[in-house]
Amino acid sequence: MKDTPRTVGDVMTQTVVAVSRSAAYKEIVKTLAQWKVSAVPVVEGEGRVVGMVSEADLLPKQQYKDRDPSRIEQLRHLDDLVKAGAGTAGELMSTPAVTLRGSATLAEAARLMARKGVKRLPVVDEDGRLAGIVSRSDLLRVYLRDDEDIAREVQDEIVDHFFRNRRPTAEVTVTEGVVTVSGRLPDAAMVPVVARLVRAVAGVVGVELRLEAPPVKPWVPEPPVVGPQF
Repeated sequence: MKDTPRTVGDVMTQTVVAVSRSAAYKEIVKTLAQWKVSAVPVVEGEGRVVGMVSEADLLPKQQYKDRDPSRIEQLRHLDDLVKAGAGTAGELMSTPAVTLRGSATLAEAARLMARKGVKRLPVVDEDGRLAGIVSRSDLLRVYLRDDEDIAREVQDEIVDHFFRNRRPTAEVTVTEGVVTVSGRLPDAAMVPVVARLVRAVAGVVGVELRLEAPPVKPWVPEPPVVGPQF
């Protein structure tokens, strides 16, 4: 389907707030509160992303505000102590920035977030300039897709395409994002291929295949040709 979100560019937020390296601590806090976000990209020049500042980067200043950490704690939490004394975005930011392109798939974005342990990622163009931001909630929006819409795509773009001019075919039903494909296949080798294609459809939660293939006829050797005896 044409409107189905398939890439990060389809779901990202394009109106993004960012701060410069020189942004002061309180300016960053105000920006987060004003835009109701928990992190902002740090940019320089013409909007090239160089890092991210999150609430986690800002908290050490409050954490160590009223006490001096022990020697052991200093060794264990050196990065936090450095951030507790930082005053600008350039000193507070996590760098290098973890970014991705708008052409990345939603699955690629989800894997990158999980691997890096982040809740959102700046989206950049080919020159590394900020183009948007994608969050976990953006990636989950695809699961708001109607069952009927999912069924139509699976039927039109996979089943009908795969079984064009072939009989018997397969039927598709979708309940709460779980796709059931039932019917009889002309070839058993097609089952894993169909499963993989259906799983890749946006909004699919699970796949259940109730497909049968025609029985394979046992191979029987042909009788030898008996020629005239000389």
